[in-house]
Amino acid sequence: MKKKSKYKPRGVRYDNLSWIVAGMKKVGTLPTAGVALKLKNHNSLNMILMGNGTREHVDVLISAVNMSEALIRIRDDLGRDWAEEIRAAQDAVYAMGVRGYEKGSFLFTGPEMTAVKLIMDLHDSQLDDCTVREMEQALFIVEEELRMRKARSIVKTRTAQSQPLGA
Repeated sequence: MKKKSKYKPRGVRYDNLSWIVAGMKKVGTLPTAGVALKLKNHNSLNMILMGNGTREHVDVLISAVNMSEALIRIRDDLGRDWAEEIRAAQDAVYAMGVRGYEKGSFLFTGPEMTAVKLIMDLHDSQLDDCTVREMEQALFIVEEELRMRKARSIVKTRTAQSQPLGA
């Protein structure tokens, strides 16, 4: 009889102590995880504000506001009191994305731009204050929301559900 499951080896960690210490470092202090991520987020926002935004820039903004929401679930002092503003920014990016896919250009209205700029500043602060481990947990939350199809789909497909972006 043939075995149904195949053997899948796990990754091997050669230096456990370095892995643990890396998880306790602040994301904002790390060149690739913090600084490069902030630059990527702000570049995408600037490209959209200048009228040169693409789908990739919209995806980066969606990831940033969703990550911002996931981080407040991990630790209250990462901005739990900003939950309404985060939701407003998610709605703003969603509305801009829908218009952009219909019209071909991704542009914010004035109130949408204000909401997204505010949350980008909050997200920068969150990245400065959270640890690598907390960021990994937030990434897992966002991936789980997408996997469970709890996120709004900007492009309507046959399988897309119309649920709130994030959670």
